[in-house]
Amino acid sequence: MKISKSFMVVAALLVAGTLCSLALPQEPEKAQNLKVLPKNISHEELITVMRGFDAALGVKCNFCHAPQKDDAKKLDFASDENPHKGTAREMMRMTKRINKKFFKGSEVMAVSCYTCHHGNEEPKTKPDEAPAAPAAAK
Repeated sequence: MKISKSFMVVAALLVAGTLCSLALPQEPEKAQNLKVLPKNISHEELITVMRGFDAALGVKCNFCHAPQKDDAKKLDFASDENPHKGTAREMMRMTKRINKKFFKGSEVMAVSCYTCHHGNEEPKTKPDEAPAAPAAAK
């Protein structure tokens, strides 16, 4: 049975196209609904900022981001449904104002989420109690 040349060409192009699409990295989706972060922030920069929040507050992404309506196992990063996201935006604006006013934009001396949170969801209002001093030996 003979296979036509045109069929072979089409098949080869389909295979090549499939292999090329698998080999090339996909462009990450453009971030949506950015209200404080720059609209032109790169995906890598955005991930770095988000990981900074995770570390500074000791939380995971779902602390601020709501689940998708159609798949609760995935997050809807653009949604404003979770009130923590609004709080995070206000805190970002606050730290920006403090740094501009008191530290003149210096990166050496500046406040950040970690300044108050120290890895906790909520900032502490007072230091932990110091351990009791050992009794003096007699």
